[in-house]
Amino acid sequence: MTLSPDSRTPLEWKFSQVFGERPHGEDVQDVDVISTIAFQKSGDYLAVGDRGGRVVIFERKDEKDTSNQHLSRDELEQLDFSFTSHPQFQYKTEFQSHEPEFDYLKSLEIEEKINNVRWCATQNGSLFILSTNDKTIKLWKVKEHRVKKVKEMDPNPLLCSENALLAERSFMSEQDKPSFDNGHNVEWTEKMATNMLPSQGVYSKIANIEDTTRTRCRKVYAHAHDFNINSISNNSDGETFISADDLRINLWNLEISNQCFNIIDMKPSNMEDLTEVITSAEFHPIHCNLLAYSSSRGFIRLVDMRCSALCDQSARILQDGGSHGFKSFFTEIIASISDIKFSNDGRHILSRDYMNLKLWDVRMDSSPVATFKVHDHLHPKLGELYNTDSIFDKFDCCISGDGIHFATGSYSNLLRIFSHGVGGAEGITIEASKSPNRKPLRGAAPRARRSSLSNLTRGFYRLGHENSSSGANEFSSNISSKLLHLAWHPTTNLIACAAGNSLFMYHA
Repeated sequence: MTLSPDSRTPLEWKFSQVFGERPHGEDVQDVDVISTIAFQKSGDYLAVGDRGGRVVIFERKDEKDTSNQHLSRDELEQLDFSFTSHPQFQYKTEFQSHEPEFDYLKSLEIEEKINNVRWCATQNGSLFILSTNDKTIKLWKVKEHRVKKVKEMDPNPLLCSENALLAERSFMSEQDKPSFDNGHNVEWTEKMATNMLPSQGVYSKIANIEDTTRTRCRKVYAHAHDFNINSISNNSDGETFISADDLRINLWNLEISNQCFNIIDMKPSNMEDLTEVITSAEFHPIHCNLLAYSSSRGFIRLVDMRCSALCDQSARILQDGGSHGFKSFFTEIIASISDIKFSNDGRHILSRDYMNLKLWDVRMDSSPVATFKVHDHLHPKLGELYNTDSIFDKFDCCISGDGIHFATGSYSNLLRIFSHGVGGAEGITIEASKSPNRKPLRGAAPRARRSSLSNLTRGFYRLGHENSSSGANEFSSNISSKLLHLAWHPTTNLIACAAGNSLFMYHA
């Protein structure tokens, strides 16, 4: 289903696919945990990076599958998988993008964990993808490669295969087909297409098997960041991209790996004066001169690179001036923005801090257009979350193609989906687990969920099925299970989200 600007009806979410779901009770290796997800702009490909430095690519299945064309309409209607209206993906390839390294000058270990992946826009249909760990960015080319293998062997020890070709037709025969100027002979080409000439003198028929995918590292962009890279973003011009760490944002040209331009520098002369750090950065989807970046103080800065080479002066600062109330030790910590996303038209920015999702209009900097509460029930437990460092967890956010629906993750592997101007502000909650027959829980689900950890395998419980004495103070999240990373399909209502080492997809 293609998104439309006037699709303002509540969405009913259903399970679509799962990759890598582990059996109940099996421990997950840390290197297998998914650390980033990104759809290609067309939505035909999905890239997933993990903590082990690997990038796995999934490809959308061909919707024009002709394997069932001979079946009648009644037979096709009986098939559960026939003519699905939502995209289906299948495994395509994977490659090792980064390896663990050691910086001897700084005595620092560099993890292989993939922090970010981004697809590059190309004109010729080739697939290029950027991946980064804490220090190094790499550009990879994904290319289809056709492999030929021997299909049939016909050994004949009395006849040399080389003489067999010569015996069939003499070089001087008038019936020979003319050769080309470069010495290429059509007949020999046809022979070689069906016969291989091994040294043993054996005829072999060659068959084309399924295409394989090869990946090749084309560029390495290194030694440009003193701090850990938290995000990369491609420009709409198709030629440049940015990389952001805690204090600096660099501008790169895809074709030049040994030079970049520092366009934003927040490092003070005295590090004791440091008050905020950069948490995320993204280019405007349409205007190649605009970019936005968020900070740990809850600000979003929208800058124009045409103003100056060093974009110290922000064109506009988006901050929530309406958030008043009691301030505590945790106020500044939970205000830190972990992720930002532009809408497709570039008019809105979606941000995620620890407690809320916020929708901003880039033309209105005084307050967000809408605020969706995600972790409101965790306010009494901020001290406990601080002691376990969970308060520093960074949750991603994503926005639908029409800019109306938004999604983010939470604890207990919960997926939270909200809509602007559609339905209630409480949104929809889905637990990331394999259960095709389960219906998404509507309403303020975290207050009503049972605290038992066995809920991860039991499934959902409707509000009406819960004990009426269950209240918000009795809810306890499974902090060890967190849905941090997710992505929205660019053209359809499909969400890919990661729970541990498993990739779940839901459609509406």
